[in-house]
Formats: sequence, structure tokens, C-alpha cells
Amino acid sequence: MEQSIITITDKALQQIKTIAVQENADGSKGLRLAVTGGGCSGLSYKIEFGPTKEKDNVLLFGEIKVLIDPKSVIYLKGIVLDFKDGLNGKGFSFDNPNAKNTCGCGESFSL
Repeated sequence: MEQSIITITDKALQQIKTIAVQENADGSKGLRLAVTGGGCSGLSYKIEFGPTKEKDNVLLFGEIKVLIDPKSVIYLKGIVLDFKDGLNGKGFSFDNPNAKNTCGCGESFSL
């Protein structure tokens, strides 16, 4: 699977590395990106560390392993994962070119 499915900015990669150290995420775990039903726009992003599952797409960004389940690939293709730490808040942001509508918080979307 190609890394062109998603893009992760350098700032987001640095933050992921920091969190991995804080959570003692060893090499058996990866950063799982997924899409679940819910949120104010219908679909929500999910981001967490977890083990690789059988049908996961595994992407490598340096030493960071990103895991995406087959159903979520459809919704995540083309996204840019960034990390913002400005006056408007701090956290990961998803820039999804496929989203038709997004909510004000940026954590849910619809196609």
C-alpha cells in the first residue's frame, strides 16, 4: 500500500513521536487512523495507538507505523494529518479533500 493514501506533516509526526514515548507505545503498536459513524456531521475521525490487525493497511513514516483498516481507507484517502498549537486550540487536524461538509470542531464530516 502506498504512502500516498495519506500525508502527515512534520509537525504532526513530531507530536506522534512525543505521544508514543509518553504512552510507552512499543514497536508492536502503530498509530491507528479510522473513521467511525457519529459526530454532528455523520462520520468521525478516530486516532489512537493500537496493535496491527490482520487486514490493516500499514504505512511507514520513518519509524512511525500508521494503521488503517480497509473500510476507513475509502474515507481517509487524500487526507493531510496536521498538528495545530495556535490560539484557536491545540490538537490534530484532518484536512479531508473528500469531505462535503465538516462540523465547526473539525472532528466530523460527511461525504
